[in-house]
Amino acid sequence: MSELSMMFSGAFLAATLLPGGSEVLLIALLNKAPQAWVELVVVASVGNTLGAMTSFYLGRIGRFAKSPEALSEGKHAKALALIERYGVWSLLLSWAPVIGDLLCLLAGWLKLRAFPALVMILIGKTLRYLIVAAATLHWFS
Repeated sequence: MSELSMMFSGAFLAATLLPGGSEVLLIALLNKAPQAWVELVVVASVGNTLGAMTSFYLGRIGRFAKSPEALSEGKHAKALALIERYGVWSLLLSWAPVIGDLLCLLAGWLKLRAFPALVMILIGKTLRYLIVAAATLHWFS
């Protein structure tokens, strides 16, 4: 498996509700091939964004399983309040540990528009990978 396909798979899976740290994988691959940093960041960003959009659409499907009352009173209340207050802009935090996956899922559940959600998720995740790559290349060079 090539570095790029490994990065895509790791980033995609890490953005769904499965546990995983794609940043660690990015750091390892950057140490192996620092000259490929642009390709690795792009592939990681796209894979992670597509994984987040998978969660977004699972949220749409999950609307049939959870009532609004159940979400507003449960462990999802803080993330739900964040999305209700800031709307699609809250998805700039989709990269954040713990809450990021939940934000994507709830954005779908709330039926936020898909294209603006995609753009915000892509921006947030790309910025995160750029920061990780820059720090890695700076510290290990």
